[in-house]
Amino acid sequence: MSTDTSRNFVEHLTWDRVASRIANGAAAILPIGAGAKQHGFHLPMNTDRIVAEALAARVAGRIDGLIWPTVAYGTYPAFVDYAGSISLSAPLFEGLIEETAAAILFHGCRALLVLDTGISTLAPIDRALARLGNPDTLHLKIHDGQRYLRAAAELAGQSHGSHADELETSLMLALAPRLVDMPRAEASPALTHEVPGALTRRDSASPNYSRSGSFGDPTLATRAKGEILLAAMVDDVAEQATAFLAAKAAAAGNIARNAHR
Repeated sequence: MSTDTSRNFVEHLTWDRVASRIANGAAAILPIGAGAKQHGFHLPMNTDRIVAEALAARVAGRIDGLIWPTVAYGTYPAFVDYAGSISLSAPLFEGLIEETAAAILFHGCRALLVLDTGISTLAPIDRALARLGNPDTLHLKIHDGQRYLRAAAELAGQSHGSHADELETSLMLALAPRLVDMPRAEASPALTHEVPGALTRRDSASPNYSRSGSFGDPTLATRAKGEILLAAMVDDVAEQATAFLAAKAAAAGNIARNAHR
C-alpha cells in the first residue's frame, strides 16, 4: 500500500503527472461526501467529506487509484431544517455526477469508481451512471459490504440510528478525533420506526424530531469501535474495487487473445 497519499489526489498534482498516472493504468476514484450537512451538535458539517476522502485514500493505495476532488454538494433533503445544511435537487445532482463522470473518463482512465458516503444520494448516483451507460464505472456503496454490516451488528448498542449516530461518530473518532466534541453528543428520542422522514428540530411532537440533528445514540461511540468499523469498510470497498478491475482486465485479455486467433 502506498504511504504517500498526496500523490493520489489530482488536486495536488500537475496535469502532466495526472496524464502519466492515467497512461500507466491508474483507476479514477470520485469521492462523494457532503461538506455542508448537519451532523448533530458534536460532529462537523463536513463529516461525510472527511470520511469519503479518508476511504478514497486508503482504497487508492491498494489499487493504484487517482482521486478526483470530492463532490461536496448533493441531494440531502432530510437535513435542511438545520442551519448551514445544503441540499441540491435530485435532477441537478444527477446531472452533476453524470457530467463529472463523463469528463473523468474522457481523459482515458481505465475505470471510474464512484465512492459514495450518503444514503439519499444512492439512487440518484445509480440513475446518473445508468444514463452515462459506460461499463467502466462502478458505484461503491460503503455501508453495503458484508464485513461492515457484520461489524456494525456486533458493535452497535443503540436501538436505532443512521446519522451522526453511534457508528458514524465512532468512525470519526478513529479518523479525526480532534474534530469530535463528545461532551456535546446527544441521542435522538426513541422512535417508532427505523427510517425517518426529514428530521426536524422544531416540532417536538413529530416522530422525526431531533433537537441535535442526530438520528441514533452517538454517546455510545468509541474510537475502538471506529477502528474496527473503518477496517471492515476499507476491506469491503477495496475488495469491490479490486474484483471489478480484475474482471475488466480479464475481459480485455480475452478480447486480445481472440483477436489474435
